[in-house]
Amino acid sequence: MALAVPLVALIGASPANAAKYTKFAQCPAEEPGVKLCIYAEILGGETAIGSTKVPIENKIISQGGAVPTGEPGLYYVLPAKNGESLSKTEQNVPGGLLDIVNCKEIKGEGIFEKIERASCEAFFENKVTGVTATTELVANEKDPVFLDEPNLLGEEGTALQEPVRVHLKNPLLGESCYIGSEASPILLHLTTGTTSPPSPNKPISGKTGYFEEPEEAVLELRENSLVDNSFSVPTAEGCGGFFSFLIDPLVDAKLGLPSAAGNNTAILNGNQFTAPAKKVKEAGE
Repeated sequence: MALAVPLVALIGASPANAAKYTKFAQCPAEEPGVKLCIYAEILGGETAIGSTKVPIENKIISQGGAVPTGEPGLYYVLPAKNGESLSKTEQNVPGGLLDIVNCKEIKGEGIFEKIERASCEAFFENKVTGVTATTELVANEKDPVFLDEPNLLGEEGTALQEPVRVHLKNPLLGESCYIGSEASPILLHLTTGTTSPPSPNKPISGKTGYFEEPEEAVLELRENSLVDNSFSVPTAEGCGGFFSFLIDPLVDAKLGLPSAAGNNTAILNGNQFTAPAKKVKEAGE
């Protein structure tokens, strides 16, 4: 998500071109220690949990401020000022509810089982079967967001660590159906290099992309690709609201959760933008 700091730092900014910094409006540039403002647009790729693949068709925005850790090129990434460090952009799940819940698997003749089985069947009968998936950031002190600039540019090792969860939405699933949590996140170690996943996954490669000529102090990295296919995925929680004790096991069974490392993939393709926090702060004054 960040680019070459030495090059950016050498480029000046003029008040006339303050508009160049508009995309960094949510960067916490005023926070002590923030040296870089970062903004990324994820335009394509996919996430896959086992055999369930969700293509990225709607643009996702990632943004924040970078604070040096003391190790060369390694940064903590602080949240965006508006709290949307990772935009809550919904992506359509191919196959929808049919690929996530099978009503016939709601067993039992108790009152709760009968109610939920009937509700489930009603959704399919009325074709309310669309499901969306939203990747949400759940960073904390234990699992922060890290950016390693040398790895990003050198196409080796972890370039970006992100702890996330996946929010599944559908009227049957309710508003609190999640895969992963702050306590048990899906921990991504994204690279622009080549992965070394456990079996059955095979190595895949990302890429740094190419540099655009900088406008003012904004440096652009185009056609960047960050990948990881070595992460594990925990079980689902809260699916079906009150009936989660019935629906969670169905979601887990359909998606194969928990899903061990070597069965899941994340591919994030897009563009990265970086500017010195000092320049962003001056442009906003």
